Amino acid sequence: MTTWIQGSFPGHEVNVVFARGLPLEVLTQGLRERLREPLAFGEADGWAWAVHDMLNWEADDYDTVNYNSMCADGAEIVVFVTEPCSAKAFPPDFAYHRGGRMILGFSFDGPQYRVGENPDYLSPELLAARLIGPDAACPQEGADTHDCFDHHYDDHERLVKAIADFFALPSPPLSVPLSPSPEVTAK
Repeated sequence: MTTWIQGSFPGHEVNVVFARGLPLEVLTQGLRERLREPLAFGEADGWAWAVHDMLNWEADDYDTVNYNSMCADGAEIVVFVTEPCSAKAFPPDFAYHRGGRMILGFSFDGPQYRVGENPDYLSPELLAARLIGPDAACPQEGADTHDCFDHHYDDHERLVKAIADFFALPSPPLSVPLSPSPEVTAK
């Protein structure tokens, strides 16, 4: 997940949000109302998307965004929190909201510990990708010559791929200028 935006937003700890059934302008306005100015946004493959700061330091707002209130009436929101707390080395996490409720959520380091209204919502996909279940453990775990952390980030990428494939999320890179470049405005 973090490779989607690696270097794109230096100095920012961001959430990547995808919304279906919610127009782009409603998504971005909803984020602004929650004091999260989008750093980038757009539409692709039936999804509106936005990248925003996880927290708003200027407004002393350190709460998580209430996405449930943004997706009433059957709309869906998929959220990747790319760096929940980089200073404490917390892993990224994922949440899926639909119709004003959180359906599924989990940390990238513990997809077997899922929460939400339907914690098994993605279980078949996570099992197939060997991210949960009996085949999820590293077969070389405990071996003297193997460090499981060597494939830690590969596991994260497999997790993102399983989620993105299931929801048919647009492919990265997700970046667009928020304002016209000087060359465009000069014409």
